Amino acid sequence: MIKQGSLFLSSFPLNTTPVPETMMFQEPDLDPDLNSGQLLEWLEDSMPDLPLILDDLYCSADIMDDPWWGLDPFDANIISTSCNSLDNLTSVVCSATTSPVVITDQPRQLSVVAADLSKKRKAPNDHMPQTGKKSSVNKKGTGKPTKGDGNNKDGRWAEQLLNPCAAAITAGNMTRVQHLLFVLQELASPTGDANYRLAAHGMQALLRHLSTTSSPAKAVTPAITFATSKPSLFKRALINFNDINPWFTVPNNIANNAILQVFSEQDYGSCRTLHVLDIGVSHGFQWPTLLEALSRRPGGPPPLVRLTVVQPTHDDHQIPFANCPPDYDFTSNILRFAKDVNVNLQINKLDNCPLENLNAQVINSSVDETLIICGQFRLHSLNHTKPDNRAAFLKLMRNMEPKAVILSDNNMDCSCSCSNFDSTFSQSLDYLWSFLDSTSVAFKGRETEERTLVEGEAAKALINPCEMNEKKEKWAERMTGVGFVEHAFADSVVDQARALLKKYDSHWEMRVEDKDGSIGLWWKGQPVSFSSLWKLA
Repeated sequence: MIKQGSLFLSSFPLNTTPVPETMMFQEPDLDPDLNSGQLLEWLEDSMPDLPLILDDLYCSADIMDDPWWGLDPFDANIISTSCNSLDNLTSVVCSATTSPVVITDQPRQLSVVAADLSKKRKAPNDHMPQTGKKSSVNKKGTGKPTKGDGNNKDGRWAEQLLNPCAAAITAGNMTRVQHLLFVLQELASPTGDANYRLAAHGMQALLRHLSTTSSPAKAVTPAITFATSKPSLFKRALINFNDINPWFTVPNNIANNAILQVFSEQDYGSCRTLHVLDIGVSHGFQWPTLLEALSRRPGGPPPLVRLTVVQPTHDDHQIPFANCPPDYDFTSNILRFAKDVNVNLQINKLDNCPLENLNAQVINSSVDETLIICGQFRLHSLNHTKPDNRAAFLKLMRNMEPKAVILSDNNMDCSCSCSNFDSTFSQSLDYLWSFLDSTSVAFKGRETEERTLVEGEAAKALINPCEMNEKKEKWAERMTGVGFVEHAFADSVVDQARALLKKYDSHWEMRVEDKDGSIGLWWKGQPVSFSSLWKLA
């Protein structure tokens, strides 16, 4: 049993997910709904008693000689005698295992909670239903927000640890950084509800930030991502995720129907070929539904459909959802599908071609075709400071003279290095919280390798220096500035997107802007993404 005098308070949330080979700790049921005042008060009150990770624990010769020291999850061999520097802090924490630590208020009596901590602890609500209680997981189309769930900031305790830690890093307050990382190590877990998983991903991102500014050799091993996964798992994860979460499915649906809308408006006497420039993250999963819809058009499909896919470059490996396993290739499958639905399809993949190098010649565009550019969740990676690659690329798009541009992206403030680290980190945390919270509901709390994969990919937003997001209003200003005019989506586009969204959890909603006709996707009252339609002025 944890000692009554431990700094680990009974009101603090514990991850109770079962893991193999565990030992039993008797502890009361805990309420995860901590507000920021409670949490920060606990942190400040415990600071005087908490031994500093480096100074008090790892730089003491008598502790180094203690035979118990071998049980500590940190590698003591990497600690130097100068422990207040950033280099040494990074070395210590980056060498930590996932085994959490509980520190008592007794000198030199450290209660270690090992990796086999909690086999007999009860599972959290989003893992296992409890008798006599309604599950907090919302069923499709029927649920309502629950206490401590979603975007209630008071219930999002992980951010109340991670954001102060990022602020301490920015301020150079290494004592506070040590303290907060120590607490995070105790609480972070790749399983459990969204708070525990956000704590785990956030702590890894903080450690990576520290390691890249001090000793890169100690860099933290990243979570499994699309690029490091097996093609079979990658395909299975995308199919499963798109089936139960509309994060990309609804924007893809809007884009496909907008393409049909624009193509139907053309003069088929002069424009008979449909050419789609794909700058997106669908990895081919978006296009079968478009091809099938084209095959059902009155008069049949166009004589030729061209799909030019712009692959991410080697420098774009950190853009969330943009990359795929090296051996993955969707081309043959889509060509086979197109043949089955009697659509004449040509696919051209541009490998290692920076967006800034695109032009009509590179994509082999011609005046006798309908060129539609589909930019989805990739353009925010373009630098918008100095040099302003974003403005330059939008001008390139204008010069290609497309019949339309369909732009979908994250609807959030900038999270790049143009601001302080703590500010950008907080923006990315907010994005990742919405993603993890929505996947908790979508997967009904089940721990699967597909969920782990998509969440690991989303967590790249915390470490990607090119996460230069902007609100849709700023994108509209940029597009207007280079010669585009925003158009409303057709009613059929909106209606089909709404019908599709009904398949998913009722916390999702779609909002159509009266002013410009853009469509926003929202999760629990918070904006997630936007989709907009643009044509030449």
